[in-house]
Amino acid sequence: MISECFNTNQVLEAILASIDEGIHVIDLKGQTIFYNEVAANHDGMKVEEVLGKPLLEAFPSLNHKSSTLLRVIQSEKPIYHHRQSYVNAHGRIIETFNTTLPIYVDGFIMGAIEIAKDYSSLKQLSERLADLESSLKTTTSKEKKVATNGTLYTFADILTQDPPFEKLIAQGKKAARSSSSVLVYGESGVGKELFIQSIHHNSNRRKKPFIAQNCAALPENLLDSLLFGTSKGSYTGAVERQGLFELANGGTLFLDELQSMPIDLQAKLLRVLEDGAVRRIGAAKSIQVDVRIMTAMNVNPKTAVTEKKLREDLFYRLHVLSYELPPLRDRPEDILLLTEHFIINFNEKMNRSVKGIDEETKGILHAYHWPGNVRELKHTIEFMMIHAESEVLTAGDLPPFLKKSTVPKEKVLPLREAMKEMETKLISEALLQTEGNVFQASKLLDIPRQTLQYKIKKHT
Repeated sequence: MISECFNTNQVLEAILASIDEGIHVIDLKGQTIFYNEVAANHDGMKVEEVLGKPLLEAFPSLNHKSSTLLRVIQSEKPIYHHRQSYVNAHGRIIETFNTTLPIYVDGFIMGAIEIAKDYSSLKQLSERLADLESSLKTTTSKEKKVATNGTLYTFADILTQDPPFEKLIAQGKKAARSSSSVLVYGESGVGKELFIQSIHHNSNRRKKPFIAQNCAALPENLLDSLLFGTSKGSYTGAVERQGLFELANGGTLFLDELQSMPIDLQAKLLRVLEDGAVRRIGAAKSIQVDVRIMTAMNVNPKTAVTEKKLREDLFYRLHVLSYELPPLRDRPEDILLLTEHFIINFNEKMNRSVKGIDEETKGILHAYHWPGNVRELKHTIEFMMIHAESEVLTAGDLPPFLKKSTVPKEKVLPLREAMKEMETKLISEALLQTEGNVFQASKLLDIPRQTLQYKIKKHT
């Protein structure tokens, strides 16, 4: 009974579509008869741009000699682990590693299937590691060395008048004296990387590398290769390459959005924290490294543990030095302080001479809840500076989303006046419902009839 409902072609298509590899199948005429989403992503195409079309029409840069699919149909022999480079229909250069096989039915060749891995991402990864190696070999006499990821901030760059935040900064300065791992968490835009870079800059590692990597930016296999490095032959095309742990040796490796790191990689990170050793992918031996691990999360780590996004043992290993940075709405005294700071900075960058903001606009900025925190405030001031015509920023210069949040609110009446209005309204409604019957109205209002009569005279 089950076999009667079983459509073999549909099942095979579903299986091929679910495989985490690029699958491309053509018939003897060179026309694509199957093409999954993974292959489309590799090729920078849409499925409908390739499926049902001649191969050379979808990929005009290929020909019968350079296309592995067409070569396999012609030779009837498989091609294994072949690196292929071509230009897609949109002019983008694509590089893949392919295994291409002939398809036989009853002893006759019917087409060819290609299983492809995206080499472009692997190449970009390798190039990034090479760039990091090169940049770390470059020396400079300036103390504020830009190692890999932009300006190296210090605690002096963190502006606040908020006592709890000032206390947190003082704790961060003490944390800089040690080499213990650090976990910083808070909403997006509160300045987690600024805080972490400041700890690095205040430490005895400040002249060594500071390397940052967002854990949500890469899929697991690429992040693994990037962090731990590769050994020659660990996969097709792999070269002997240091990972970020080795490149950061002596300095700091900052892992942002830690909760996005796959659980298996978190286990490897925990081992590095425990024994200070890393093993490149495909290598037999471990390498000792002296790296301080600093991490950041935009969610509460305890919540991430509960939701199985963060290993509990890793959390407790990092929790020794953990700091929760407050959102901007919890330190309102910093809003105008930061506003003035950003105006000064943008004056210099834009060659402007804006002197400040008017009182109305100060009130609007102070009343807004700033879900994007300091980053949102900075972008708001940048928008206003670009569009402002005068030397003083006004409400008219605000971005649209802030203008919408400044709809005039109802006037608040004095309590006595408001109570009088409400009492008159209730009495009127009660008399209306009882068609002017004072006795019945007094029952609705639950007051004596004499009291109601007195109030009616009082309000008329």
